[in-house]
Amino acid sequence: MNPLKGSQQPLSWGKSSLFAALAVVCFHVAYAPLQHPAFGWFIFGYAIFLVQLTNQKTVRRAFYFGLAVGFLCVAPQLNFFWKVFSAAAIALWLILAFWIGLFVAIACACIRRWGKARAMWLVPFIWTGLEYFRSELYFLKFSWLNVGYALPAPFSCFGMGMYGIGFIAFGLIVVVCHWRPFKVTWLETVLVPGILFIVLVLCLSTLAKPKWNTTPLSLAGVQMEFPGAGILPKALDNVVKKHPEAQLLVLSEYTLDGPVPESLKQWCRAHSRYLIVGGEDPTTNGNYYNTAFVVGTNGEVIFKQAKSVPIQFFKDGLPAPKQEVWNSPWGKIGICICYDLSYARVTDRLVKEGAQLLIVPTMDVEDWGRREHELHAQVAPVRAAEYGIPIFRLASSGISQAVSGDGRVVAHASFPGSADILSAELRLPMRGSLPLDRFLAPFCVIVVAVILILLTTISLRENHLKARAGPSK
Repeated sequence: MNPLKGSQQPLSWGKSSLFAALAVVCFHVAYAPLQHPAFGWFIFGYAIFLVQLTNQKTVRRAFYFGLAVGFLCVAPQLNFFWKVFSAAAIALWLILAFWIGLFVAIACACIRRWGKARAMWLVPFIWTGLEYFRSELYFLKFSWLNVGYALPAPFSCFGMGMYGIGFIAFGLIVVVCHWRPFKVTWLETVLVPGILFIVLVLCLSTLAKPKWNTTPLSLAGVQMEFPGAGILPKALDNVVKKHPEAQLLVLSEYTLDGPVPESLKQWCRAHSRYLIVGGEDPTTNGNYYNTAFVVGTNGEVIFKQAKSVPIQFFKDGLPAPKQEVWNSPWGKIGICICYDLSYARVTDRLVKEGAQLLIVPTMDVEDWGRREHELHAQVAPVRAAEYGIPIFRLASSGISQAVSGDGRVVAHASFPGSADILSAELRLPMRGSLPLDRFLAPFCVIVVAVILILLTTISLRENHLKARAGPSK
């Protein structure tokens, strides 16, 4: 590798360890349980110190520092993995940490190969490409703990999207901390990109302002974990008694261990209510689809949607063969089940089909603990803000949420909250829209692939030339 051209000396072990520790601290402050919204902005400190760690003597050392930071960030936040997977949780934590190490290593390799002045502008592309790939594209995809989830959800509603927020965060850090082609003051370096960013956000928020339907939809649901089929009609009776205005009722994922029983169909006929309930839709060879059934006021199943991305390593049914929206009496409603909401490529398809509301039956087992429920609850506000459409997420044991189209949680139920009722009136927009990062992030994946090909090709060519030259005399 070439030495760092015209830049500071590589970081010592002491400074590297300090920056790594500061990155971990900033990350945990940003993701503190029950955090004040302002704490989320500490995620910028996390990004700053990660970028600082790219200035290493070797790419290998950069990778290990990034890996250590990643592990110390994800393991405490995802400690419930141990309860779910036992000792295998260590491997999963290391896999998630690997992507942080890879980011620091690739950025370091680019800086050492092409110099800081030429390579630093690649940093936001490298971060976004890796974050999108590990969250959406490969087998063990897992989108939690991303930069965009740490910030207040309405911040993502300005047309950027959660991956775009990560791109902007690392881009601003590069501009403010590392880009000095002209002799300007520190204040000017901060103010100029800051003002440009505010103007861009205001323009995009104006363009993305949705038009709302005049009549709101009243929804209600009740949290129950593995309830007996016999108690469901009584539970629904209680919901209607407390919220007679509710037009559409929702029960969680896996409320049923099979198709919709006759007792629920009869209840919908008797009460003239629509019901969305999670169950199993049997198929061949003993398999099934993890399905949300829509029961109409006539007591018949009028629509159903299977889970698109079953959870890895779980018995969670077959992947949905297709995705469609339900043309309900109130507008087009998209249904995604549990962790499907975490995958932008799943929810994007529903929005492209014209979804004006997302309903999300969810199974979060109480034994997984409060922290798992809190982290999962960060997804819905961000998704709602990204698309500008409301979300009604009914979980088995918390934290159920009703979220408006600007990412505000207007109602929620507690954890574990057995028999807690969630109700809300949500106004549907004329249509949702995809944020800009849905086009930017795949492009960043391509950029990262090109960078890796170039670095590998150059390295192989240099090794080949050295081998041909033979040992030096």
